[in-house]
Amino acid sequence: MKKENLTPLDRTDKKILNLLQHNSKLSNLELAEAVGLSPTPCARRVKRLEDEGIIIRQITLVDPEKLGFNLTVFVGVEMDRHTHDRFKDFEQAIAQMPEIHECHLITGQNADFLLKVIVKDMPHYEDFLLHKLTHLGGVRGVHSSFVLRNLIDSKLLNLM
Repeated sequence: MKKENLTPLDRTDKKILNLLQHNSKLSNLELAEAVGLSPTPCARRVKRLEDEGIIIRQITLVDPEKLGFNLTVFVGVEMDRHTHDRFKDFEQAIAQMPEIHECHLITGQNADFLLKVIVKDMPHYEDFLLHKLTHLGGVRGVHSSFVLRNLIDSKLLNLM
């Protein structure tokens, strides 16, 4: 949705968004009480925020390490050509790779894309790198940076 079509957010909308970012499992009644609305107007506001694309989706975050995914790698990918078709083909191919958790088209580095890859261990990463990523058409080079420790991992936007 285009930005100009959005209803301006008031203080109550921002409170709703902050509360849902911290706990998306809040019931409509709990949310309404927390922001000082009755349930029906609160539900209408949440629906509007969803319809306008401000609330994209609600997910459950899990701890990768507790599930055996102990290695996080940021991978800079340099492409051989900067063409629309080359980038489109690359983006479609990596969308099918569950190891990739984020992909950003970037500038200001010796890379065109920055990937966040989460895998079980170094052999898993080696397999991903050698048998998947570097086999994609147009990949000229990769640079891997391994996360030693995660200091900040926030998904929250400060709206107040």
